[in-house]
Amino acid sequence: MKAYTDLEQSRKLAEILPLKTADMCYRIVAYNPNDTQEYQAYCFVGTLESDIPCWSLDSLLNYFREIDFFPEIDADECSVTMNINYYDEEEARLLAPIHNIKVKAESFIDACYEMIIKLHEQKVL
Repeated sequence: MKAYTDLEQSRKLAEILPLKTADMCYRIVAYNPNDTQEYQAYCFVGTLESDIPCWSLDSLLNYFREIDFFPEIDADECSVTMNINYYDEEEARLLAPIHNIKVKAESFIDACYEMIIKLHEQKVL
């Protein structure tokens, strides 16, 4: 089971979320001969400039709570479905100001990541 965001997800979330919401980081642990870097996740927030913030499931769910989104989550042995309904105050004059965003992923972490990306794309975050 995936316990935290992978390196690619972490890089993307670092562009979207407040860095203070991260509870872990990726740190360079080795340089390979072909100039590639090897990273390892650590259970603390990074302090080095090269550290990349990383999020655990707890920190991602806490972020949803902080921004007053409470996702409905359904899971089975194959996938996780996350659903968020939100009220758009700018569209309150319309008949249907309630919006629904739904994502399906292989893990809870992946579902949270996909939901944050969709909320960002909708300019809700």
